[in-house]
Order: sequence, then structure tokens, then C-alpha cells
Amino acid sequence: MERGSSGSGTAPPTHRSAARERFDRLVREMAKFGAVGGAGVLVNLLVFNLVRHTTDLQVVRASVIATIVAIVFNYVGFRYFAYRDRDKSGRTRELVLFLLFSAVGLVIENGVLYTATYGFGWDSSLQSNIFKFVGIGVATLFRFWSYRTWVFRALPAREAVAGAESFLETQPKKPRPKQRA
Repeated sequence: MERGSSGSGTAPPTHRSAARERFDRLVREMAKFGAVGGAGVLVNLLVFNLVRHTTDLQVVRASVIATIVAIVFNYVGFRYFAYRDRDKSGRTRELVLFLLFSAVGLVIENGVLYTATYGFGWDSSLQSNIFKFVGIGVATLFRFWSYRTWVFRALPAREAVAGAESFLETQPKKPRPKQRA
């Protein structure tokens, strides 16, 4: 019994399920989010330690400054790398929501550090960095959910198809070679 029309014995390609494709897209999105976020964490911790060790600012104030710098860095990374294929029609709305959810993340992140520092008296450089990192981790879970749900929304399938079709319509048509009669 032949499997293919050519008799090569190869099976026809199978299509993955819709659930598997959604899962694969989510994994890719998480990887891109993680790459930008990981770089943002490094920026955040570097600025935090730089401000903390070169100024007389209190630990939470230094952390807030570092978080704000990381927020700006992350917006550029998310918009132009992780979510570059997402809806770009409402940039003002996107930026307002990004800043709103980033502010909530800032409160979560620095709330953990504040509690450790002023609630428990854990204020050594190592302890501050540990709790800064823990705060970033907790806030990251919130940010991932809020950014993908509200800020960098996926284009509806209809709009994506219409966009692809309009792109194809704008391409110059190549003349067909003349056929001999």
C-alpha cells in the first residue's frame, strides 16, 4: 500500500492541533518577554546598585529610580522586539496602559523591598539585592499577564488576514509568460 502518490513511502504532513499551535506561540512569547525582561532586570539591578552606592539616597528611593529606568528600557524592548507584531493602532492608549501597569508593578516590586527593609530591618547590601530581585520576580508575573492582556494586544485574526491581503494587493503583478498555442 502506497502512502504518497509518488510511492516514496513518506507519509503526508500532519497538521498540528490548534491547541498545540497556541501553546507554541505562548512559549515563543514567553521567551521574547523573558529576553527583554532579563535585560531589564540587569538594567534595574545595575542602576539600583550604582545609585545606592554613589548617593546617600535611601534604599527604596534608589530602587524606585532603578525601576523607572528599567520601565523605559523595557517599553522599547517590548514594543520593538517582543510584541512588534501586535496591534500598533493605539500607541497613546498602549503607552498609558503600559505606564499604568508598570506603576502597579513598581509598587509590587518596591513594596517587597520596603517590607524587608523597614518591616524586618534587612538592610545589608546582599539582603537589599535579594529582596529587590524577589520583588522583581513577583511584579514580573503581574506585568506579563497585564502587558499581553491589555497593553500589547494580539491582532484579531480577521484584521491580520485583511492586512496580509492588502499587502498582497499592493505588490506589482508580474506578467505571465506567453503560452504557445
